[in-house]
Amino acid sequence: MQKFDEMYTRLPYAFFSKGEQVREHYKIYDEWLARQPGDMMAKRREEAEMIFRRVGITFAVYGEKDEEGAGTERLIPFDLIPRIIPAHEWASMERGLVQRVSALNRFIHDVYHEQEILKAGIIPRDQIERNAQFRPEMMGVDVPNAIYSHISGIDIVRAPDAQGKGEYYVLEDNLRVPSGVSYMLEDRKMMMRLFPALFNAHRVAPIAHYPDLLLETLRASSPATTAEPTVVVLTPGMYNSAYFEHAFLAQQMGVELVEGQDLFVKDRFVYMRTTRGPRRVDVIYRRVDDDFLDPTVFRPTSTLGCAGLLDAYKAGHVTICNAVGTGVADDKSIYPYVPKMIEFYLGEKPILNNVPTHMCRNPEDLAYTLANLKDLVVKEVHGAGGYGMLVGPAATAAEIEDFRKALIANPSGYIAQPTLSLSSCPTFVESGIAPRHIDLRPYVLSGKTVQMVPGGLTRVALKEGSLVVNSSQGGGTKDTWILEDEGVAAATPAGVQTQFQS
Repeated sequence: MQKFDEMYTRLPYAFFSKGEQVREHYKIYDEWLARQPGDMMAKRREEAEMIFRRVGITFAVYGEKDEEGAGTERLIPFDLIPRIIPAHEWASMERGLVQRVSALNRFIHDVYHEQEILKAGIIPRDQIERNAQFRPEMMGVDVPNAIYSHISGIDIVRAPDAQGKGEYYVLEDNLRVPSGVSYMLEDRKMMMRLFPALFNAHRVAPIAHYPDLLLETLRASSPATTAEPTVVVLTPGMYNSAYFEHAFLAQQMGVELVEGQDLFVKDRFVYMRTTRGPRRVDVIYRRVDDDFLDPTVFRPTSTLGCAGLLDAYKAGHVTICNAVGTGVADDKSIYPYVPKMIEFYLGEKPILNNVPTHMCRNPEDLAYTLANLKDLVVKEVHGAGGYGMLVGPAATAAEIEDFRKALIANPSGYIAQPTLSLSSCPTFVESGIAPRHIDLRPYVLSGKTVQMVPGGLTRVALKEGSLVVNSSQGGGTKDTWILEDEGVAAATPAGVQTQFQS
């Protein structure tokens, strides 16, 4: 199987080879790394872990308990070697991301209104109407700017193409409550703290303004006429695995972090309880799934949401970001149709390709999948976090047979994809510097315009040979550097440049 490494042109690594095997955009970093004393990286990693633990940058692991029966929390492993992407590659990826998210938002609007794409026979109607994430309550409901996924996390992987070069593919669309952006921001802060000289040597595009862009996006979605709409972040609470991120983003934006019990609905308006009395809420950045948002409509036992919230939402008195019902577009059974959505709604060819996908609901695809389980990656259409999937080449015979039974019992619940040779990137592990597989999650913000910060969260599979990058499965993160063109950097305001390089 062909392999592609982000930094080196050949594997296995031959480090510090005077640039002979180093890709052009990594040469400054390679020369810097060659000058460092042998124990420097280990010391810096210890320093990073100490700071992350002190700040509380952790995630909860569902199903794990400590000795006292409490849920366990872990640091997400942080790798010190950045993933570097040159400006021209990012420019193409950015165009593809804007195109894709624009089409997905058009699709969700269409699904809940005219359903033209279903009438055209491009997507089977039952794949929408029988989808667990389809919300009939949203039919005919108009949302501000016709935007449903205000914050989208698009998972990108790179694999060798026919010429042995790397080609970017979209692996997955996360449109409900995509997580991880706090780690992107904290990883950058940590790298700037540990290696300031490196930032002086590179023109790395800044990302620190993401919370400002997020707040701008949320305010732009407000239904209120007030010039200063009230925005809140709705969290399930401190026991949620991503609670650190909820609190972090609320603090960075300067808005209130609330739980369901902090909100109430009166006369179809949403209010927040404060020490000074009720305060009207215009925009809710929710980190709570649809099922738990409103016990009068969805799950009646939920205490995480607010009774009457959907009624206020449908009346146009509050905006929920991301919109209720958005999950219909990030189901893995809908993913194969996104290239056709781009052509249908935008009249354009996709800039970013999908990974070839077999839909096991189709008898031919199911037969192929069953015959080739040992070579494929099989995923539950509603799965997340690296759970509910089979990586055929890494699975035991017993695991393959268990998946075979599950597939036969419920073929429409699965898709299958070839086992891509994901690109690798040098990673500092216990044995030294070694290649590990990575992906990238850029965060796309859709308001009156579509915008994003350059880069995203690079996730790394720390287990040798593993293709699973999810933190819940032992994955870690890296800082992602998008190198600016000379002309772009020269146009950057001096104050911003100075602040970034400090």
